[in-house]
Amino acid sequence: MRSRRGRRPLTARRRTGTGVSRRRALRRRWVALLTVLTVAGLAYVVLFTSLLGVRSVEVHGANSVPGDQILAAAAVPDLKPMLLLDTGEIAARVTAIPGVATVDVSRSWPSTVDITVTERTPIGFTAAADGFHLVDSGGLDYKTVQNKPDGLPEVQVAAVAPDDPVTHSVVAVLATVPQPLKGQITVVRAKTPGGVEFTLASGKTVRWGNAEKAERKAQVLNVLLTREGQVYDVASPELPTVS
Repeated sequence: MRSRRGRRPLTARRRTGTGVSRRRALRRRWVALLTVLTVAGLAYVVLFTSLLGVRSVEVHGANSVPGDQILAAAAVPDLKPMLLLDTGEIAARVTAIPGVATVDVSRSWPSTVDITVTERTPIGFTAAADGFHLVDSGGLDYKTVQNKPDGLPEVQVAAVAPDDPVTHSVVAVLATVPQPLKGQITVVRAKTPGGVEFTLASGKTVRWGNAEKAERKAQVLNVLLTREGQVYDVASPELPTVS
């Protein structure tokens, strides 16, 4: 039924509009429901199935520490969903290996776990009844070997420990000594943080002091070593002595 101007009555238009609105609302609900179901399905696949589970573990940066030892310590569960992996726990287990300094564990999608390690580097050793203990740049006694290490100085302090001030001073000095001189050092010793001494391959003794002014001390020492003597004191490079 139409009005005189050819338009449908208002009541008919209202009835039709209401029907269209209901159909649109119902369509939106179905779309929303399907979206929720799709997201839930994807979440289930990702979190509770092995579709995106661990299938391989790769170790990077390992040289002296065997890769098999790192894999065993990491204990990454095979086929476990990647998103459920606790990378922090994996890293903590690998870091417990004595020769490992730092560990980074990351996911390489879709199914690989990458373990990147930084190994400890010895800067000296201590001699003991059970062998030779390697000491790293942090003052940590982290590994014992049976053969005397080549090219490393023996560290002689009361007790090697990262929180020991004397140990800290010794490793700081070894880190700052110029390489040509470092290669000549056979023994480094100290009783106080400021009293670090070297024995050189020539048998001469160098009183170095602390880690400050390393370049200046090395320059002065090069000049002093041209003179006859047994003990070369450059702890105060402005007032060096030879005796």
